[in-house]
Parts: sequence; structure tokens; C-alpha cells
Amino acid sequence: MRIVVNICRILVGALFIFSGFIKLNDPLGFSYKLQEYFSYDVLNLPFLEPYALIISVLVVVFEVVLGIFLLIGYKPKFTVWSLLGMIVFFTFLTFYSAYFDKVKDCGCFGDAIKLTPWESFTKDVILLVLILVLFFGVRYIKPIFNRLNTTIVALLGFIACLWFAYHVLMHLPSIDFRAYKIGSNIKENMSIPEDAKKPVMEWTWVFNVNGEEKEIITDGSYPTVDGELISYETEIIEPGYEPKILDFSIETTEENMTDKFLEKDKLVMVVSYNLESTEAEGMAKVKAMAQEAQKNGYTVIGLSASGDDVKQKIKSDYSLDFDFYLCDEKVLKTIVRANPGIVVLEKGTITQKVHWNDIDDLEF
Repeated sequence: MRIVVNICRILVGALFIFSGFIKLNDPLGFSYKLQEYFSYDVLNLPFLEPYALIISVLVVVFEVVLGIFLLIGYKPKFTVWSLLGMIVFFTFLTFYSAYFDKVKDCGCFGDAIKLTPWESFTKDVILLVLILVLFFGVRYIKPIFNRLNTTIVALLGFIACLWFAYHVLMHLPSIDFRAYKIGSNIKENMSIPEDAKKPVMEWTWVFNVNGEEKEIITDGSYPTVDGELISYETEIIEPGYEPKILDFSIETTEENMTDKFLEKDKLVMVVSYNLESTEAEGMAKVKAMAQEAQKNGYTVIGLSASGDDVKQKIKSDYSLDFDFYLCDEKVLKTIVRANPGIVVLEKGTITQKVHWNDIDDLEF
């Protein structure tokens, strides 16, 4: 039993640290996922949405800390009870998400590893079994250091997690797993190769044949049947190739400017998913940055999901010498974890990306 418990201890501890660190690297991204869970369409807890970032940081820090506690054997009963409570909650959440098909990606491993809701639920069930082994074998979990050193390591781990969370919030994620990371070409990530795998579809047709409903299933071809079509439904049996970027666009109310701007040799995008909640200090820095970039031959544009009135107000308030274009809010939140954030491109390839706190680091 002792060997089994120690194996489970290593597996659970390592997985909690790995999963927690991935989210700790991007707590703002995890907060967006929590907002999705808190929405009316999922858990119907909209009053929690304003606190999503605080909850995000607390949850991921606790997740990593519990993994550390388990591996070093710090307060075994508290650790195992906390692990059990956390995994029961997450198992319920992933089951609810999968069964009711509410959230397509659970966010368990951030943008590093994408799991479907059912895959995530399966992962949580396996973890639940391993934690139950730890729960019933908690007496076999012993500290690997003496009491003082174990306490010091636990405290240092907790402090390091809090510092790292603060650091990435004030700057950007240390590791970028998204399709908009430095070195990525947006146009290439939006394209679909000619030989790309096509989705396998199933079409269910319902016809009225001599007064009776007849159901016919095809791969998309229209059935040769002597009857009146009543309805049809489609189902994806096997998904095809999906580009890394789906919804990126640069638009006005009248025109799509995406291709035009992605062909620019020197382009700076000021990204603010919501101009009404943008950081005032950040926008003040943007003005000086834009002037410097324009002096060096860069085209500067803004991207926001805010309305035209708000865009014009921000432009006037900060005396900005560039225009804001329309882009989807979720896409802008994905591009850069800052409001505002700065993205520099050369013919669609991202060469620099910074939080507004780091605008001075940009090189033009």
C-alpha cells in the first residue's frame, strides 16, 4: 500500500503542479475561461464575473501549492482533503460542461494542451481515483525533509507562485502558447492548405413520402426520393482541418481591411478589447509610442471591439494620431493579455508584442 500511495503521490503532485503552472503563466486567460463558466449560458452565476481574475489567481496558486505540499509531504491531511475538494468540484464542472455541451474547451491546461470537455472529465475521474487512494492511505504520506525545512520549502513555494502571478499580470505570459506568439504569421495561421483534411459530415433528410415521414441519411448528397422535403439536419462525424486562427479581422463599418494591413512592411497594432476599461496610464504611453513609430515609417492602427463613439472619444481624450478599427473582443483578448497591448508586425508576422507596462522596450 505504501508503494501505491507514493506512486499516486508523485503522479497527482506532478500533474497539479504542471496544470497549475500552465494556468499561472496566464491567469488573465484563465479568468476569461472562468467568466465563460460564470455566464448565464453555463452556470448562471454572472455576479461572479467581476471577480473572475481574483478567483483565477487564487485557484491556480492553490493548485500549484497543493502539488508542492503533496510532493514534500507538508500537512498531509490538509493537503489531501484540499485536493479531494478541488477535484470533486472540477469533476462536477467538467461533467456539467461536457454533458450539456456548454464549454468547448475546459481550460485545464490553458492554451498549451487543448482537451475536449469529455476528455477533461475523463482526466478528472482518473485524478479522483488517484486522490481517493491518497485519502485512504494518508498515513503513508511522510515529509521528505525535517519539519522546519518542509515548512520553509512550502512557504517559499507559496511566495514564488504569488510573485510569478503578479509578474505575468504586469507584463505578459512568460511562455506564449497561442497562435499570436512572436514569430507567427497571422495570414499563414488563417489559411487552409489545399490538401487539408475535409470534415466527415452526416446529413439526415426527412421526406414526406405518400403521407408518411421517411428518414434518409447521406454524406451530403441530395437523396433521390419521390417525396416532399420536410427538414434536414447535419452532424460532424469527424472534424476536418481547422486553421489556428479563425476570426481575426481588421474592419470598418463598410470594408474589410485585413489583407491590406497584413501586407504592410511596418505595422503597429494598439490592441484594446474594450476602450472603456482600458488603462489610462497605458493609453497615455501609447501616444508617445505611436509618434515614435510613425517617425520611423510604421503605420499605426488601433483594434477594438468598442463602438465608434467610444473610439472617437478615446482618440480625442488622448490626442491619438491614428484610427481604431473593429475586431472581435474574444480575438483581441487572445492576441495580447493586456488592455492596451502593442503588437508589431512585418507583412503579417509578429515581431514584437508587449504589455503597456513595457512599451519602452519596443524597438523601431
